[in-house]
Amino acid sequence: MRVLLTDLLPFLGMVIVILSQVSTLVVNKAAMSQGIDKYVLIVYSDALSGLILLPCSLIVHRSERTPLTFWLLCKLFLLAVLGTSAQFLSYVGIQYSSPALGTAMLNLIPAFTFMLAIFFRLEKVDWRSKSSIAKSLGTVVAISGAFVATFYKGPTLLTTLSNIFDSSLPSLYSSQIRWMIGGLFLTALAFMDSAWYILQTFILKEFPAVLSVVFYLFFFNTILAAAVSLIVVKETSSWMLRADIGLVAILYTGTIGGPFRISITLWCVSKTGPVYVTMFKPLGIIFAIVMDSIFLGDSVSLGSLIGAIIIVSGFYAVMWGKAKEEKTSQGNYESSTSKLPLLQTKDETGI
Repeated sequence: MRVLLTDLLPFLGMVIVILSQVSTLVVNKAAMSQGIDKYVLIVYSDALSGLILLPCSLIVHRSERTPLTFWLLCKLFLLAVLGTSAQFLSYVGIQYSSPALGTAMLNLIPAFTFMLAIFFRLEKVDWRSKSSIAKSLGTVVAISGAFVATFYKGPTLLTTLSNIFDSSLPSLYSSQIRWMIGGLFLTALAFMDSAWYILQTFILKEFPAVLSVVFYLFFFNTILAAAVSLIVVKETSSWMLRADIGLVAILYTGTIGGPFRISITLWCVSKTGPVYVTMFKPLGIIFAIVMDSIFLGDSVSLGSLIGAIIIVSGFYAVMWGKAKEEKTSQGNYESSTSKLPLLQTKDETGI
């Protein structure tokens, strides 16, 4: 019974993580459709997340005395610049397209991370190794899927041929242009997130207090987003909170979409390792399709479905190569040492 719970709890935890991630996108899409400004939404939700994470980080890391230097603060600020930019790209992307496409594009992150890791010499490509070949081909396949999902929206799966031909050409053309713009923003988001993970890896080696890093991220995010929003948002009335879907989106994003999701993810990483955690990302596409249909009334487009299938195929190829590489390196390490407890990789956080 105890072994069953040990295996089941991380599984349930990751299902909750993916569900909270997708539901946050859906709630934000609904709020923006009802008129809340995306910049205001980012500022308020980041500020709320920071207020929640401050006491959590102080409690969890109270026994750690890692020095916080000026250069480390600069790196954390740069991390926040990447994070804030990714947030803007995310909100604009789903505003022009859909949460389903946004969720599908998130599966590009391992591929882009692999590319950047090669550039920064954190990864080496050995063409004699099956793992390197799998990661390289998976990257190409995933990016190809992103191009399909971005540049081909296609008809919805529930649309009949007569309905397609009844629609006016300008309407279809305009819809396709908006979809392409959204897809390009979401592709840029995946690349920005990958750069965020690479920089986070360097920072965590120097400053391993994860919750403190995340708190500083939201703290600087709030400052940066507020500075941009004060310039971009012209109407002062946009900052007034009302008891509507906009307030729900702020509260939901600032609690469930931020601190809660991050905490559960970190716990799952500590129990299973990062590879297990990332394997659940394609599950978000299913959740997004169902939630889009129920809460937003959107139908799945043929292009996004085809693109998502190709992206997920590339995603699993990259993750298979990564898992095989880690298994090989762990086996080599164990063969050269005496028997040790099963090692878990904890220096990567899939937030």
